[in-house]
Amino acid sequence: MTEAIKNSLRESKAARWSALAVVAFTMLCGYYLTDVIAPLKGLLEGHLGWGSSDFGFFNSAYGWFNVFLGMLIIGGIILDKMGVRFTGLMAAIVMVSGTAVKYWAVSTHSLDGITWNFLTFTAPAQVFIAGLGFAIFAVGVEVAGITVSKIIYKWFKGKELALAMGLEMATARLGTALALATSVPIAKAMGITDVSRPILLGLILLCIGLLSFVMYMFMDKKLDASEVQKTEAEKHEDAFRLSDILMIIKNKGFWYIAILCVLFYSAVFPFLKYAADLMVNKFHISEELAGTIPSMLPFGTILLTPLFGSLYDRKGKGASIMMLGSLLIISVHALFSVPFLNQGVVAIILILILGVGFSLVPSAMWPSVPKIIPEKQLGTAYALIFWVQNWGLMGVPALIGWILEKYCITGQVVRDGITVNSYNYTLPMMVFTGFGVLALFFAFLLKAEDRKKGYGLELPNIKK
Repeated sequence: MTEAIKNSLRESKAARWSALAVVAFTMLCGYYLTDVIAPLKGLLEGHLGWGSSDFGFFNSAYGWFNVFLGMLIIGGIILDKMGVRFTGLMAAIVMVSGTAVKYWAVSTHSLDGITWNFLTFTAPAQVFIAGLGFAIFAVGVEVAGITVSKIIYKWFKGKELALAMGLEMATARLGTALALATSVPIAKAMGITDVSRPILLGLILLCIGLLSFVMYMFMDKKLDASEVQKTEAEKHEDAFRLSDILMIIKNKGFWYIAILCVLFYSAVFPFLKYAADLMVNKFHISEELAGTIPSMLPFGTILLTPLFGSLYDRKGKGASIMMLGSLLIISVHALFSVPFLNQGVVAIILILILGVGFSLVPSAMWPSVPKIIPEKQLGTAYALIFWVQNWGLMGVPALIGWILEKYCITGQVVRDGITVNSYNYTLPMMVFTGFGVLALFFAFLLKAEDRKKGYGLELPNIKK
């Protein structure tokens, strides 16, 4: 048995870090598409006639299928039943398919002038179809996320787990940074504004990401071949059962992490959807440059998330790291809500501090899940956490869009020869601050539960 473990492919540093690089690139491509429309809010209003509520409705589509149809939970069960190769390939194909629908909706003129009604919501048909494509894409990217988390645990358990997860998140955040910084310049390239161009680039990147994951599948097959073969009794013991879902949801520590996750990400990702518009309206940054300031946040996490993950691997203090990150989130959003702090340098400083907070919490949160949940239930546990998170990713953008349109319009301005609304972002930033306060509260509860149950969240990940 010892010799078999020594011969496992994951004992090779080159092999496990190469596997990480391949799957991280796939996630980079996915995250580029996730945020590629965020800086285009003004252009969508001016050129396609979208309003703030339309923009919020479109972004809420991220959770339509994941939340209401439970596609994330189904994806987690498939992951634990079918394995990472099948699930990852399926997720990558779904991402490409959804992006193709989204690109068609934004680029075609066949939907011009058509308005649809859904329940109490009325919007251009283009918004509905683009949202449908985004919802399909979201199923793929979220299932890909939980698959990659399980892949990393598979290769790095007992080793540099938090560092590996931090590096994967940092690479994915690079996709976010590139989307925020390049989306408007690409849309305005060659003197002609075309908001579909950045989406087309995202579609091309996702096709490359799909090929990248196919490459990983061969590496994963070699890893399985190098591991010691389990007996039938061991396989039966490790097999996932539907009753395991009940065991997960009865775990109080699981719920603390899940609620902390949705609150924390609700204070960051929906903020990024509106951050470029905030820079234009409050800090008077030009549309061409407005996305570059929010892009500093993910660029900062590229360095800091692996750094904090490595600290967690070596020194522990996972729950304390999450508490500190929540405190920084509160501070930044509270200062963003102060009306007279409207200088560009203030925006840059706050975004950089937000990047530190955004690095702290995920670097400790995701590697903490395997300390609370057994490996055979890990895919479903991650899926359930992502499902809870998607309630926030679906609801908060729509809420902020509604608040902006209902309470925050201050007048109209002309940009690039087109008349658009101007907004006061004080109230939305107060909402984001509230999410941070609640996240800190649940981080305290998680630390208390760790003391009670002895999960080891404050202990190092590397086993000597």
